[in-house]
Amino acid sequence: MKQNSKIWQKFDIFSLRLRLILGIALVSALGLGGLASWTSWKMQQILINSHKYNIAKIADRLPRDVLLYNEMMPIETSLQKAINNLTSKDTFLWVKGADHKIIAKSNNWHLLSDETASQLMSLTEMLVKPELGKVSQRYFILCSGTLPGNGKVLGKLFVVQDVTSEQIMFMAMVRSLAIASILVIIVICVVIAFYIQHSLQPLRQLNQMTAVISLSDLGQAQLYLKNAPTEVKELANTFNMMLSRLAQSWEQERQFVSNVSHELRTPLTIVNGYLQSVLRRQNNLNPHQLEALETASLETERTIRLLQDLLDLARADSGYLHLRKELCLLNDLVAEVVSMAEKYSGRVIKIESINREIEAIIDYNRLKQVLINLIDNAVKYSAADTPVIIKLNLQSEEVIIQVCDHGFGIPLQHQSRIFERFYRVDEARTSTTGGSGLGLSIVKTFVESMGGKVSVRSRLGEGSIFTISLPAAPLPIKV
Repeated sequence: MKQNSKIWQKFDIFSLRLRLILGIALVSALGLGGLASWTSWKMQQILINSHKYNIAKIADRLPRDVLLYNEMMPIETSLQKAINNLTSKDTFLWVKGADHKIIAKSNNWHLLSDETASQLMSLTEMLVKPELGKVSQRYFILCSGTLPGNGKVLGKLFVVQDVTSEQIMFMAMVRSLAIASILVIIVICVVIAFYIQHSLQPLRQLNQMTAVISLSDLGQAQLYLKNAPTEVKELANTFNMMLSRLAQSWEQERQFVSNVSHELRTPLTIVNGYLQSVLRRQNNLNPHQLEALETASLETERTIRLLQDLLDLARADSGYLHLRKELCLLNDLVAEVVSMAEKYSGRVIKIESINREIEAIIDYNRLKQVLINLIDNAVKYSAADTPVIIKLNLQSEEVIIQVCDHGFGIPLQHQSRIFERFYRVDEARTSTTGGSGLGLSIVKTFVESMGGKVSVRSRLGEGSIFTISLPAAPLPIKV
């Protein structure tokens, strides 16, 4: 299946290379085919016209010779003598009277087969103008005319010339010319294919260079092709200007998000502090006021977390995300996170781990935030009576942490995008869950900043498994 896919890609009917090859092949076929056809037609005309001229000359001369000989001998003898004088190996003459009986003929009919001679002599009508005809698998130039004598018409003159050998040679030459034309077209297509492939190489290089440009490379990315055609160089320059504009736009957007997040977080923190202070003196509040202030406090805290997430992402984009990496015991970290999550959610959260200590060089607080986010998602999007399982294992030189639930699951078409910022799966993430769409983006950013990877495997109705892979701490060298 993969091999068929590669072949299909190689012969993509919409590719520029294939279109150019087919276009040149078509033009070559039409050009060479037209030239070969015109050459064949012209050669045939030259060959046939020379024979036509000889036949017409014989048909015109015979009556004069008959009249000349008739002055010295009887008409029948004069007619036969004139025919014999004009007869050659390939030229055949005969005269038919008014009753369509042959009254004179050339003496070389034995050179033809009986069938061919019979079919020729049975002809009663021929054009006055010499024309090419086929009789009994042989080719002849045919011509006829009236034969006058002594003031009356002696009969009808028929003159033919056998051009079979010339016609067969001509047809063989035409076949050779057609084969040569096809071979030339094939050679032209092969040469042009290699030439086009070489000519399109700069475009492929341009495609490869642009394919590897990431968001972090926008400011430094420059496309340069040394030996490319002028048009491709202009395209590369246009790409460079576009990348520069994109980098400027992205930097402005990142700076805006960072500034807004930083500026709004401080006043909201102050507001939340005042709200908490008022809530601590709740004895002076009626139930409606208490409910309103609690709602305001919760929304303020949610907004502060959102702004903190945006600020962390902006710092990560600009390369200023501060990590305090140190050697940590992951068994203790996972146990601490699970204990906090159980108290906060009231759910059963199980730990499945190998019976040994697992260490990694990580940022303790960042990985803690990552696990809290994943457990929070598992709790939100699974039924209350189902457990959430945290698995901690060591595989080769990697630490594997998995957060498993038996919840709603994530549709396959959304799984490749759930780590994008503000992306929400409508089927599972409703406004009642309170998600901002940044949690998984934060998870991916923090895990990758620590040199790890995060992935998801999910089925609808069966739940989801989020897997974090981190480099394991190197084993101590034994002395």
